[in-house]
Order: sequence, then C-alpha cells, then structure tokens
Amino acid sequence: MKEMLIKILEFFGWACWVKLETKNPECTYYFGPFVSPTEAKTASEGYIEDLKNEGADIVGMSFERMKPKELTIFDDMGEMSDRERFSALSGQFS
Repeated sequence: MKEMLIKILEFFGWACWVKLETKNPECTYYFGPFVSPTEAKTASEGYIEDLKNEGADIVGMSFERMKPKELTIFDDMGEMSDRERFSALSGQFS
C-alpha cells in the first residue's frame, strides 16, 4: 500500500526527497522518494553517514516535495577521478 502511495505522490511531484549538498566533491544528491519529511529525515542519517565515510563534507540539507530530474549533480566533475565518481554513485543503488 505504501509503495502505491509513493508512486502516486511521485507522479504528481508531491513525494518528499532528501537534498544533500556536499563539498569535496561539490555535488548535490537527491535521495527518495518518501511519503513525508519525517520519513525522509529518518532515512537521511544513513545517507549522511555514507557520504561522510566517502570523504564528502555535508554543507547543506533540505527536504523538498518535488520530482528531481537527476539524482546526482556533479558541480566539479573535472576534478574527480573515475574512482571517486563511481564511489559517490554507489550509495544510490541500494
């Protein structure tokens, strides 16, 4: 039932997403979708821990009702090695 609700919310752009902004690398990550900001906030702790373990510095976090076009936006892609680029993406597939 919850999955159906999330699909409906996502279709209309009303699902809640975690937006994390990092330095080193300069990236914006979107994690979700979630039914509510409370659910997103609870899940964000794991995403923050994963990014910190990869060496990223979290500089901003918000919870937004939206439908992101991209899940990861690299602001300084030219400065990242291939290994860093794939490491940063690895947490989005679980």
